[in-house]
Amino acid sequence: MEALIETHRESAFAALKVATATPAQSGRCIDVLTLAFAADPGVRWLFPDAASYRTHFPAFARAFGGRAFALGTAACVGSLAAALWLPPGAGPDDDALIEVVERGASPERRAQAFELFERMGRCHPGEPHWYLPLIGADPACQGRGLGSALLRHTLALCDASNLPAYLEATSERSVPLYRRHGFEVVDVLRVGTCPPITPMLRRPRGKDRDT
Repeated sequence: MEALIETHRESAFAALKVATATPAQSGRCIDVLTLAFAADPGVRWLFPDAASYRTHFPAFARAFGGRAFALGTAACVGSLAAALWLPPGAGPDDDALIEVVERGASPERRAQAFELFERMGRCHPGEPHWYLPLIGADPACQGRGLGSALLRHTLALCDASNLPAYLEATSERSVPLYRRHGFEVVDVLRVGTCPPITPMLRRPRGKDRDT
């Protein structure tokens, strides 16, 4: 019986499709990202207690990647997973990001966070590129390929336009996933007491190269 249930679950997830997340769907995307990052080392270092995390992470997510909704580059798999991609020329809302960190982080970690953001900015490719600030799935659905589906969806656009993709892995556990999709580690950022942050870059794959 358990095997039948598991097979049914896999089939149900396989049937779900990646779609563009509209501004009207931004709330549910931020909700699922809030669930997804609840145990993330870097985010929970910034907002360590539960109340602070629940209060400030949604605003942090909107500041960091929320412009994707208006640009039509946010993607979701129903209400189970979401990715906020920023296309070439677009970036986080720095003013809003500073505001939420100043409001929600302790003074010691606030200073370290701003230093970390500065170093993250210096690691971005100098050429036009797609940037992935946030991607995540509801923990109840993790391990079902939703993250991979979201990555493939926009990486296909990167390849079609011959543009690189860039992200920062905020947990060591996620690095192998990104490697499987062609990302390579370009640095490991260590600032103060913050867990390591790993910038990763993926070069576009042409039709004559492996996918």
